Amino acid sequence: MKVYTIKEVSEMLKVHDRTVRRYIRSGELQAINLGSDSQPNWRIREDDLEEFLEKKKVGKRGGSE
Repeated sequence: MKVYTIKEVSEMLKVHDRTVRRYIRSGELQAINLGSDSQPNWRIREDDLEEFLEKKKVGKRGGSE
């Protein structure tokens, strides 16, 4: 199982790390906290990142529309 840090995900998505944290707080992106409530240390599983991106996808593929 591949896991990523917030920094790695933000670099992949080309967004600020605060944006990734916002996705986690809102529940849009699932993450695992390896730290504490006062000092979270988030990790994002590759499968959860793929699911997040799939939900964000817009439009249809291959249709005649």
